[in-house]
Amino acid sequence: MLRNETRGLVLAERPVLARGPLARGLGLLGRAELPPGEALILAPCGSIHMFGMRFAIDALFLDAHGVCLRVARGLRPWRIGPLVRGAAAVVELPAGGAGATQPGDLVVWDPLRAPARGGRRPGP
Repeated sequence: MLRNETRGLVLAERPVLARGPLARGLGLLGRAELPPGEALILAPCGSIHMFGMRFAIDALFLDAHGVCLRVARGLRPWRIGPLVRGAAAVVELPAGGAGATQPGDLVVWDPLRAPARGGRRPGP
């Protein structure tokens, strides 16, 4: 579960954590859509691109503590997303999925329960 704790919002019921370089590099490429309730968490990550994408997304740029530094809404295919200084992770959501999330909000997920793609599964 991925939540905006500040606003009491559930952002995604099914987040997937992309940790390895290959998983982060591929991201959502090759997918026709990102269904509501899903999210891709890229960590570590401070910027994204939309080259090769087929659909728009919302992106949350988070610091190492989960504080939202920037919200990029409706990023369209074939664009470059922002480079956000201090970002440790980027959460990719379906377009509109960021909801009322604003910079300064605390976004949390349980990395032990989120399935991982690439790299090692996080753990104690």
